[in-house]
Amino acid sequence: MRILLTGGCGFIGSAVVRHLIRQTDHHVLNVDCMTYAASPETVAEVSVSDRYGFAQVSITDGAALGELFRTFRPDAVMHLAAESHVDRSIDGPGVFIQTNVTGTYTLLEAARSYWSGLDPKAREAFRFHHISTDEVFGALELSDPPFTETTPYDPRSPYSASKAASDHLVRAWYHTYGLPAFVTNTTNNYGIWHFPEKLIPLVTINAIEGKELPVYGKGENVRDWLFVEDHAEALVLAVERGKPGETYAIGARQPRTNLEVVKSICGVLDELVPDQAGPRERLIRYVSDRPGHDFRYEIDASHAEKELGWKARHDFTAGIRRTVQWYLDNRSWWEGIRSRRYTGQRLGHLANGGQNQAETLGKGAA
Repeated sequence: MRILLTGGCGFIGSAVVRHLIRQTDHHVLNVDCMTYAASPETVAEVSVSDRYGFAQVSITDGAALGELFRTFRPDAVMHLAAESHVDRSIDGPGVFIQTNVTGTYTLLEAARSYWSGLDPKAREAFRFHHISTDEVFGALELSDPPFTETTPYDPRSPYSASKAASDHLVRAWYHTYGLPAFVTNTTNNYGIWHFPEKLIPLVTINAIEGKELPVYGKGENVRDWLFVEDHAEALVLAVERGKPGETYAIGARQPRTNLEVVKSICGVLDELVPDQAGPRERLIRYVSDRPGHDFRYEIDASHAEKELGWKARHDFTAGIRRTVQWYLDNRSWWEGIRSRRYTGQRLGHLANGGQNQAETLGKGAA
């Protein structure tokens, strides 16, 4: 397949790119406008492949997208480009609407125009795979069953509302125009190359440096954590096997409270690089909760596991250990990000000068 993939220099997108080049024979065109969260280092090892290409183009630029479709001639689109940080969306929702809603609409129209001109066999084989989040479903209480593909939408933040809107657009283009599109919704991802303002890398980095580990509320919010390489494998199977009009909810069945996540990171670091000052749990500080903080996300992945022939390989204990070790071994990467993007600011400070909610570790992004 020839796959046009958006957001391929971001956290999840780059994992998909690496998986495609390492594990398949597919060709990839990585389309990324290179915002603050994009890192070319994430795909450096596969960029030498003759099956990899890159275009620095925004998904809001319809003319540029049209040219990419005409020249690359993809068999499928994997749409991962998005603004994804909840705290940033609270302080500045406009860019989330522009990228996640307007950008998805623009990409859909470019794909539809290209798809309409294909021969019948190619039109039938074409796929538009939209990658989304479980946050569109709202929040669960402890007694509620996990989200499934049929859970009603109930977004609670500007981020999740913008992703919900993009999901609806994709489904509308399937029903109205026949564009062979489908959606995957996933829970929180973690792993290597995760941008340092997100929960797990930020806790890891702060703990490495002996800094405070602020946790929202009492740290009781629950997330189902999926190792990013497991998610990448699922997404590639989805684009190969997914059916138009379908939805696939992808999760790891690995729920943890935020406090359990933070304590797990502390425990791994205490084992790998003991701190003479004592166990790192001493650094935990409880801070005021953020607005609209959803209590629990968890996915029942039964449908995706059956239809795609996939199941998460990493349990949380093994995945978090591998992740923490990676941040210990790749200090130059995250230190470089801090020096380039957060000069004069604390790690995680919002670029628009808003309250430093990112540093209070509410949750990682999906």
